[in-house]
Amino acid sequence: MKFPADLKYTAHDEWARVEDGVLTLGITDFAQDALGDLVHVELPKVGARFKAGDAVCEVESVKAVASVYSPVDGEVVEVNGALDGSEETINQDPYGDGWLVRLKVNDAAGLSSLLDLAAYQAKLAK
Repeated sequence: MKFPADLKYTAHDEWARVEDGVLTLGITDFAQDALGDLVHVELPKVGARFKAGDAVCEVESVKAVASVYSPVDGEVVEVNGALDGSEETINQDPYGDGWLVRLKVNDAAGLSSLLDLAAYQAKLAK
């Protein structure tokens, strides 16, 4: 499994990349591997607002349905519509083309809860 060092991570196995006040969110390689083959993604609408800890979307595999949680207060500015009918992209490229949503960060304080690579790997080792 791979975990890019330039990303931040959450305790719920999401990854985050923040650029110019916009957070790109996806699930980690660990999460997609644990879920298995993904068959459906329920994405939010652009303009939807979420608080840190809210479920932003759901990913469904042949084994389970899992919620994806926002690590920050924010507003959806873009969803990855290319996943519709191509959910396997998340399994194949979770950190690239398999991203889920982009949120405009309303409160940067939530970013402090994100884990760096070492902290995320320590969490997985438990």
